Parts: sequence; C-alpha cells; structure tokens
Amino acid sequence: MSALLLAGAAVGYGGRPLVEHIDVELPPGASLALVGTNGSGKSTLLRTLVGLLAPCGGVVRVLGARPGATPERVGYLGQFHAGGSVLPLRAIELVRMGRFAGKGLLGRLTAEDRALVHEALARMDIESIAHEPVRDLSGGQRQRVYIAQALARRADLLVLDEPAAGLDAPGRGLLDDALEVERRRGAAVVTATHDIGEAMHADLVLLLARRVVAVGPPRAVLTRETLLDTFGLAIQALEGGLMVMDTAHGHGEGDPGPDAG
Repeated sequence: MSALLLAGAAVGYGGRPLVEHIDVELPPGASLALVGTNGSGKSTLLRTLVGLLAPCGGVVRVLGARPGATPERVGYLGQFHAGGSVLPLRAIELVRMGRFAGKGLLGRLTAEDRALVHEALARMDIESIAHEPVRDLSGGQRQRVYIAQALARRADLLVLDEPAAGLDAPGRGLLDDALEVERRRGAAVVTATHDIGEAMHADLVLLLARRVVAVGPPRAVLTRETLLDTFGLAIQALEGGLMVMDTAHGHGEGDPGPDAG
C-alpha cells in the first residue's frame, strides 16, 4: 500500500481549485519535497493531505484511506501555532499532545506514550527546557518543541510545513537526523520547503507554482529551466549544486486561504 496516492488531484478552498492535475505516489519510507514560493499551493496541499481541507477533485488517498480518516497515523506540523504562544503550556505538555490522537484530550497516557514523548524531547535536544512555558521560549526553541510533538506521534506519515523555519544549524542537523530515523523505520515524509539544497535530498520533488511545474527525482526535476519556471529565478549550476543568481519575475498573490503557501 502506498503511503500517499494522488491521481488527477485538485486542491484549493471552497471547492475552487488552486492547483490541479497532481499525480504523485509515495511508498512507505520515502520522502517528498514540495517546492515553490509562498502562494504556490504547498501549504494548501499539505492541509488537504491531513484532512483540514477537502480535495477539490481527483483521487487523494493517505495511507489507503481518505485524508483525515486515520489521524493517529499522521503527524502534522503546520506553519502557525496559535495556542503555544498564548496558553500557559509547558514544552512537555505540547509534546504530549502528539500522543492524544485516538485517545481524546482526557485519555490517559500509557508508559509507552510517556517513553515516546521523552524520546522526542531528546531527539530535538530540548529536555532541559521541557518544563519551561512555551511562550517564554525563543522562536527556534518553540520550533523544536513542535517538531518533537510531530515526532512523538510515531506516525506512518509525517506532513511538515517548513519545519526548518527558525532553526539554527544545530537544530537543522537534529531535524535531518530525526527524519532519517523516521524514514528508516518506514514512515513516509512530505515536507514543504523553499530550500533547494534540502529538496535535493528527497526521493521525489514536486515543483508548484499554482500548477504542477514538474514532479520526479530531484536531479531530474531541479533544473535551471524548471526552477526559473517555479520561482522566476535564474539559477546557475555551481560545483554540482544550485545557486540563485537573479530574480526574473514573481508569481502573484498568495493562497486565497489562511495559510501562506
């Protein structure tokens, strides 16, 4: 069974498609990078995969079911976290929330749940701030907490919207290591990113610009021509890598919904 299957899928808001004709199949243990500007449809697609938005058309299957049907098997990290910066929650309490799916807010955590929470804290190196109020943490520390919450789910599919945003170099290293561990145990990973270097390490890349520009293995998809089409940027190859050289044009306004991408 595929971890993710989209066939002729369309995503958007209120039945109005933003991106159409999406065809992707992702097996367990594989990674997919969604690459595009703000407003390209990345966040809209991610929110559809986790059941926050209804598909506008086509086939969308997540772990063999409709999006949102198995929340306990999907770990989601969005761009916006309203509660953590307002409510007087400690970091460990937010990470524990990663274990609530299928239990309800009043469900009792088991010894296994508690072990997974502490493992997630350790993997993001935030054990020392576990009992600090989240609203008192720095932006990078908060991001580590939310990543730990997603890791604590022990999901079969991780759906992450700009997970490296706000992280310093050590934090990015911890994130990379954690996602590699997740993939080795069989979890599929879908990540939205602006970072071409990050996308180069994925198994598949989907370039979005309010349409599907290209989809496939990174070295076949991340070319000067496709990146120019996606970002409006001239790209020059440099020692096997890619470097942004100049802005040629933009892609207009953002998504018509509450998310940025």
